[in-house]
Amino acid sequence: MPTTKPRYTVTDTGDLRDQLDQAQRRWPEIRDRRELLLKLAAAGRNAIEAEETDRTRAVEETAGALSGVYEPGELERLREDWPE
Repeated sequence: MPTTKPRYTVTDTGDLRDQLDQAQRRWPEIRDRRELLLKLAAAGRNAIEAEETDRTRAVEETAGALSGVYEPGELERLREDWPE
């Protein structure tokens, strides 16, 4: 079927084989390797989303924690000591 979407060809060898084997042990109820590949991709997406959420939460929790610690103009004074 014609499509403008990219298609990917992968072979169940090497690293991919190892990853699918590990996924098979994690989800033994999934027997089809193609379904396993899609499940593995979804798990990767979920891990990336969780990492982004954790990073955002850390930034939000620490935002402003050092407000008032540095006096106005302190950065410029520090830079005066730096070599050009």
